[in-house]
Amino acid sequence: MKRLLLILISICCSVLAFAQTETPAQLYPGLFEAVQMQQIFPDGKTFVDVSARQPPAVILKAYQVEKSKLGFNLKAFVKEYFSAPTENSTQYQSDIKGGIRKHIDTLWTVLQHVADTVKGTTLLPLPHAYIVPGGRFREVYYWDSYFTMLGLEEARQFVLIESVVKNFAYLIDKHGHIPNGNRTYYLTRSQPPFFALMVQLLAKHKGVKTLTTYQSQLIKEYQYWMQGSEALKAGKAYAHVVRMADGSLLNRYWDASTQPREESYREDVLAARQTKQNKAEFYRNIRAAAESGWDFSSRWMADGKSLATLQTTSLIPVDLNCLLYNLETTLAQSFEISGNQQSAALYRSKAAKRKAALLKYCWNSKAGCFYDYNWQQKTISNQASIATAYPLFFNIASNAQAKQVAALIEAKFLQPGGVATTLKGTGQQWDQPNGWAPLQYITIVGLRNYKHKDLAQTIASRWIKLNLNTFNQTGKLVEKYDIQHINAKAGGGEYPLQDGFGWTNGVLLKLMNMYKH
Repeated sequence: MKRLLLILISICCSVLAFAQTETPAQLYPGLFEAVQMQQIFPDGKTFVDVSARQPPAVILKAYQVEKSKLGFNLKAFVKEYFSAPTENSTQYQSDIKGGIRKHIDTLWTVLQHVADTVKGTTLLPLPHAYIVPGGRFREVYYWDSYFTMLGLEEARQFVLIESVVKNFAYLIDKHGHIPNGNRTYYLTRSQPPFFALMVQLLAKHKGVKTLTTYQSQLIKEYQYWMQGSEALKAGKAYAHVVRMADGSLLNRYWDASTQPREESYREDVLAARQTKQNKAEFYRNIRAAAESGWDFSSRWMADGKSLATLQTTSLIPVDLNCLLYNLETTLAQSFEISGNQQSAALYRSKAAKRKAALLKYCWNSKAGCFYDYNWQQKTISNQASIATAYPLFFNIASNAQAKQVAALIEAKFLQPGGVATTLKGTGQQWDQPNGWAPLQYITIVGLRNYKHKDLAQTIASRWIKLNLNTFNQTGKLVEKYDIQHINAKAGGGEYPLQDGFGWTNGVLLKLMNMYKH
């Protein structure tokens, strides 16, 4: 009786832990690796999203017993003990004749999740409704959500916008940061910090006091990105922070884990066999690139072409530091509203110092481009990317710099379907020939900020036309587009083209309204 009680307690504890933060690799040692390396599911993300039919302790014990038996079938075992997840938007049938606006309006419902009560999966439950991207992406994603919100704003879905902001505030309070997505296996990293922009968007409709409502979460997010900065010596890095040679502070992408990503375990293990880096360093560089949202791109590669040379943690990214500048200025504004002038001045000073450092280290006047900076080699990168538009989006660039960037974009990045992500084709999805909705929007708004309205309109018109043509032919709005060959289907990367698609829907609706389309 006592032994049975101990077993029941053990199983209950296991279920409780599973509902919190343990990952599949931690819950199913041996079984997890076997499932992923043998490709029981074609997509490595499927297994990490399954629902367990039994408590993990029971499943693992059964696996230990069964695996050594003659004729053991791993696929059959997985099917017996786990339920595969369903994809969002796969059952939805488009009505092309109904038009694009009706399609997007319907998709807000198709892609919406209500507050979570799910148990026995890797999902981190959220207390309010949210929008998922679609396809294999069955959870909320951090930076995706801002661009989805742009469309929700146009659709006047203000309650849903506030729900998403509340969810991210909840994640910050519970976990100390907003993870890549609301899954246990994403907890070791974040994504580009757009939370301040989300709060600003909500404040447009609820008033500026919204900035003070979420002030504590904005501070906590800032502390997450700046952790370890106070004791950092010049030329050293800790987690996300780098103390530059001149004593200024800038940030990098980073991940707390040095293991293969669980959702892409097999891909990472195989990629690690090709690199000269030690595996822990390589896995962290892969994970840091995933945190950037640009997974993967020549931007992060030392040789500009091979995953084996990823050096993400060695780079000071332009976009990340622009986003953190915005977080600092938002915090300053929130303290001004609440009457705390001392704290407001502190964050204004932090923002001014970051701007000066960003302009010092990341601007190349000869190329007319903002590049990432390699803080270890003390050299500016030569991998041009459309991240050069971020200082324009956040009004950090001077008029002269913006003019040079606009000329570069028109000469090198402008394509028949919008703006390119980089100037290289590597087979990775964040390189040529692919274009992405968030980067079109950042570029268009950045150019408009500096009165380069004709170029901005050209980009917007080409992107809108490409989106609409694809919809009229297929009934779908997809994750990314081939902007060089506008009749081709986008590809590259680790998984097939996904439809849905949250940020595409949001940006398209925003741009159509912006340009009265």
